[in-house]
Amino acid sequence: MGMLPFLNKGPKILLGLDISSTAVKLLELSRNGDKYRVECYAVEPLPPNAVVDKNINDVSATAEAIRKVVRRSKTRLRQAAVAVSGSAVITKTLDMAADMNEEALEAQIAVEAEQYIPYPLDEVNLDFEVQGPSEKGEGLVEVLLAACRSETIEQREATLEEAELKTEVVDVEAYAIERSYTLMERQFPPQEQLVVAVIDIGATMTALSVLVDGKTVYTREQLFGGRQLTDEIQRRYGLSTEEAGLAKRQGGSGLPDDYYPEVLEPFLDAVVQQVTRSLQFFYSSTSYSDVDYILLGGGVAAMEGLSDLVSEKLGKPAVVANPFQHMAVASRVNRQALANEAPALMIAAGLAMREKEY
Repeated sequence: MGMLPFLNKGPKILLGLDISSTAVKLLELSRNGDKYRVECYAVEPLPPNAVVDKNINDVSATAEAIRKVVRRSKTRLRQAAVAVSGSAVITKTLDMAADMNEEALEAQIAVEAEQYIPYPLDEVNLDFEVQGPSEKGEGLVEVLLAACRSETIEQREATLEEAELKTEVVDVEAYAIERSYTLMERQFPPQEQLVVAVIDIGATMTALSVLVDGKTVYTREQLFGGRQLTDEIQRRYGLSTEEAGLAKRQGGSGLPDDYYPEVLEPFLDAVVQQVTRSLQFFYSSTSYSDVDYILLGGGVAAMEGLSDLVSEKLGKPAVVANPFQHMAVASRVNRQALANEAPALMIAAGLAMREKEY
């Protein structure tokens, strides 16, 4: 029996599955025209050391967390988009002749790739995307080349397979953030050359993406994150990791009075120092000397007082990321919980916006 062609046309939605060092975050969006709706989401903590510095260390423990997050979310989808971190990917912009067909372009890119990639090409997954006309001259196009070690991608695919999901798309975290940023652009006044620093502060990694008019021009990752605060709470008050994490999420309620001045304030100051240092690296390695806005994402971003402190110390308006601000939300989704988690769901949102063309 032949399929009815008009029933399976068009893009197919995918689950956004963000595997970080401490949790698996799942998000399903539906789309009507250019409007999105949150259908379901869930977050499941990972056991310690299942994922280390964004690399899956324990496939079965991570797959088990994915199974749990799928069950908890009640999604029916089984196709997912996942991401690899920027440090796992080498990107390079190349200028190529505009009149090359796809095959010629692929052959030329393989030749060029050998110069830029420090691994044998048979150990690497390559992808490229034509970005548009090149400024280097007429008849040329800019092509973005991305390369990632095959084992990094295979590890993710194997983990999802064990969790009974199919990996349809492997993206790069920075591009997922760029896509998610399109949901938040309208928070900023329209201007030419709008420079926004997106700072995603996770549990163990802080990633800076600088976007100019919505396009990523710079990314950098640093080892720093909310885990440092959890560790300090645990050490100072003799709590287990779980208790310390809970106390942190509850804003220190139930902890002794010295928590705010002795533990939280120094941590917030350390966050501001990291943000300052990241931006200094950006200024020193590019032609930019300023940003217009700072967008704070990641679990740490929602901490009370952080955005005000960043604004005050850096003299720039700082906004806490919420990709769902202008979205409809399905009735089964807890709006308040979603709003609390929103800054940490930036990558998941960017992944859930990916679609598979049929």
